[in-house]
Amino acid sequence: MPFSIRPYRRFPVQCSVMYNAGPFQGQGTAWNLSSTGWRLSGDLPMRPGEILSLTVTLPNEQRIEVSEAVVRWSRGQEFAVENVMIEPYTHARLQHYVKRLVQSTHENLSLERSETYG
Repeated sequence: MPFSIRPYRRFPVQCSVMYNAGPFQGQGTAWNLSSTGWRLSGDLPMRPGEILSLTVTLPNEQRIEVSEAVVRWSRGQEFAVENVMIEPYTHARLQHYVKRLVQSTHENLSLERSETYG
């Protein structure tokens, strides 16, 4: 697989996820997110190219439902998916959550700098 830079920054999280691939259901953890995808681990192994739907419960208890995602890579129980189909309202909520993570990261960096140089 050729090296490529992700167009969107990923943020570390730890939240529960339920996912369905055809008639099979898995559950696990989302370890990071961006506005376009997730890195997951779960009890139902997935292979690159497989299509699934998922429901992620964010740390603020908000649920994000992705009606279609494609597996981009997998290693054992761990895999990454790219959102293919997500309702516009749900996508807007996810983008808002990511924007808050960006702001929080910038605030933490500013605080660290002021403590270091202040």
